[in-house]
Amino acid sequence: MTQSSREKNNGPLPRQGIGAIAPYIPGRTKAEPGIKIIKLSSNEAALGPSPKAIAAYHAMGDQLYRYPDGDAGSLRHAIGKRFGLNPERIICGAGSDELLTLLTQCYVNPGDDVVMSRHGFLVYEIATQAAGGQIIKVPESDLRADVDAILAHITPKTRIVFIANPNNPTGTYLTQAEMRRLHAGIPSHVLLVVDAAYAEFVRRNDYDAGIELVSGADNVVMTRTFSKVFGLAGLRIGWAFGPESVISTLHRVRGPFNASIPAQAAAIAALDDREFLERGIAHNLHWLDWVSAQVSALGLKVVPSVGNFILVEFPDRAGHRAGEVEAALAARGILVRAVKAYGLDSYLRFTIGLEDENHALVTALRLILEKDHV
Repeated sequence: MTQSSREKNNGPLPRQGIGAIAPYIPGRTKAEPGIKIIKLSSNEAALGPSPKAIAAYHAMGDQLYRYPDGDAGSLRHAIGKRFGLNPERIICGAGSDELLTLLTQCYVNPGDDVVMSRHGFLVYEIATQAAGGQIIKVPESDLRADVDAILAHITPKTRIVFIANPNNPTGTYLTQAEMRRLHAGIPSHVLLVVDAAYAEFVRRNDYDAGIELVSGADNVVMTRTFSKVFGLAGLRIGWAFGPESVISTLHRVRGPFNASIPAQAAAIAALDDREFLERGIAHNLHWLDWVSAQVSALGLKVVPSVGNFILVEFPDRAGHRAGEVEAALAARGILVRAVKAYGLDSYLRFTIGLEDENHALVTALRLILEKDHV
């Protein structure tokens, strides 16, 4: 660095490459003042959290001066009991995002490659760049991850393959057979990270969240979250299941108290409320089909989804382009997700909401599309 460069910057400089990272920008949360909001931009649970989880959260109010259980022992055992897993192979964190970042921090050296599908979750790229690695985005086939293309992009420099299954923001998924084939083609020194944030929503006989793959391999990790179907996004709580060696490595670098007392308590209670969970899943299955059919009937292409959202393509026509429709919906208080950051400029993502919210979305879309200009 030259003397003149030092003089222009009077403070410390971040590590090389950090400034090139595009920060994660979440979905819209605000509309114009005075407009009632229908928030369908963040894939949050339509029914919210279980009443049992809310009660457990409030019950921890007088414990807020205490530090949490550092290794989330009670929660790990509750997860293990719920899914038939060894608690020693589970780690909890501040959402699955933290665990995805820790995996990259631990297993990617500067100059290493990380492979992901073209339209995979943005956190994979951010975490890779923060670790000094290079992200390799693999072309997809009809907005689905392409197993053969992923395998073709693995080189001696590859350290991690990230696969979101189901994928956000497309809503598409790989079958159990495809995931097995993907893992079979990955060298043993490469870590396969299966991000199954939306697993609970999937009701397909050919789908597996990743538990079987992890159980029989030394290089597979599955991450899960309480932010989606369990409705605890505001508490930031997630978990991962993996080989003991990987989980032990993550424990070395995680924050010592990275899962709060209320978050752990609410997550345990949410796991225990099976009836509420099934009600949320049934609600999503019904309204996912309904919204998909209604939006398709408006002449728009809907990508088949197994999550709690749909991805919709908009035409390149004045007043009907994705950005214009997003703005027109926001003017009506309906907030949806633009996905330009994912390389999907002509698409919008709609979260499945409550019955009246879904009807409001479809009605507003119809009115917007009937006009020559928004």
